[in-house]
Amino acid sequence: MRENPAPRAVGPAPAAFPLRLRLAGAAVHLYTASGAVLGLLIVLAALEGAVERALWLVLATLVVDGTDGMLARRFRVKETIPWLDGARMDDIVDYLTFTFAPVVLLWAADRLPGGALGWVVAALPLLASCYQFCRVDAKTEDHFFLGFPSYWNIAAFYLIVFDVGPGATAFVLVVLPVLVFVPVKYVYPSRTRHLPRLNLALAGAWLVTYAVLLAQYPDPHPVVAALSLAYVVYYVVVSVWLTVGAPARSRRGG
Repeated sequence: MRENPAPRAVGPAPAAFPLRLRLAGAAVHLYTASGAVLGLLIVLAALEGAVERALWLVLATLVVDGTDGMLARRFRVKETIPWLDGARMDDIVDYLTFTFAPVVLLWAADRLPGGALGWVVAALPLLASCYQFCRVDAKTEDHFFLGFPSYWNIAAFYLIVFDVGPGATAFVLVVLPVLVFVPVKYVYPSRTRHLPRLNLALAGAWLVTYAVLLAQYPDPHPVVAALSLAYVVYYVVVSVWLTVGAPARSRRGG
């Protein structure tokens, strides 16, 4: 005998929220969508050979991506505008700004090998990130990214600012797509519950080093470069540590 499905919890209708809160929610969605425009500007700057301008625009997309989720939760956009899927919008914008535009930038800046090898190397991040962005578990329930989280914008930044040659760039763009499929849980700086204040503070400091390195381009100061890369090392080490330590913590909890 088929049982009747359990009734769904019904929240307040959108009209029940104050107009200012609904307008704030709409503004947050517009803020997220603005990343798509920034992605277009990155591509145009890359095609025009304006590498520095493109990297400043990449920084702008990082700021938008790092803050729109917090704003969405603050203004309860899932409740005030329930017919619009902000997570899907965010994924579309992130694929454009984190993957597609940075690959175009590397191509236009002549950082990739020539000939057929260059085409293959450029295709690998695009294909791997298509898979990663479509995984239902790409963001885990405990707020981690599963597999390398398509930080091609950050990879492109370092490869350009540190003047890495086509051979080493190709190596990086071959290795990182493989890591998309390795189930390491990478820290989600604004949401992972472990070391949340430290993660946010260090991520903010890293954005400052990004701006300083770019202002110093093409001659980055070694100390600033070391500080910037130190955060990358911290991020990877903590992510691996939390991934490896999770089963042990689970057993102790059991």
